[in-house]
Order: sequence, then structure tokens, then C-alpha cells
Amino acid sequence: MARILIVGVVVAVAFTLYSLVDAAMTDHSRARGVSKPVWIVIIVLLPVIGGLLWLFIGKGDAAEANRRHTAPDDDPRFSGSRMSDAELDTHMRDLEARLKELDDEVFPGEDPGKEPGKGQGTD
Repeated sequence: MARILIVGVVVAVAFTLYSLVDAAMTDHSRARGVSKPVWIVIIVLLPVIGGLLWLFIGKGDAAEANRRHTAPDDDPRFSGSRMSDAELDTHMRDLEARLKELDDEVFPGEDPGKEPGKGQGTD
């Protein structure tokens, strides 16, 4: 009888630890019912029952978590600031001019007549 009791306690502790780690490592958006820290407290205070509640009630499935999130192109913050073609052309010309200025920049210690990227060896 004592062996069965010891095995039962070991299984209960292992299950509680599994549930506790699972609740702690699960993304907060997948926790249903109450927030994730509350689930952790429930599992600690009600060892086996808290673990069962977490697995059957608290842990949401991945499909449900994905339904809550919208795609970036559906998000108004993502697609709200579109430039017209004329604005985009002007912006691109400005960026290209800035890059050209950076390419033509001469750094201290560099010979302005030499091409950038050439070594200091014999030419």
C-alpha cells in the first residue's frame, strides 16, 4: 500500500511541475479565463486540480491565438501612410542624392585623388 502511495505522490508532483512549467512558458495570449500569473498561482495552490484546470480550461489552442492577431496588411497602422507615386519618386531622388553625397565624402587621411577601395600598395 505504501508503494502505491509513494508512486501516486511522485506522479502528482511530476504532473504539477509539468503543468507549472507549461503555464509559465506558454505565451500570455494563449491563456484563457484569467491571466497567466493567476494560472501559475492556481497551479501552486491547488497542485493536481490546478494542473488539470490549466490543461482543460486555461491553455488555449494555437488556432485561437492566431485568430486574435491580424495580418500586417489588415492593420490600419501598417497601411495607413501610403505615399503617392510622385511623393515616392521625390523621396527616392532625395535618398539617392544623400547616398551620392556619402559616396563622394572624403575622410581625414584619405587622398582625394585616389579611388575609394584601392589599397595602399604600389599602383
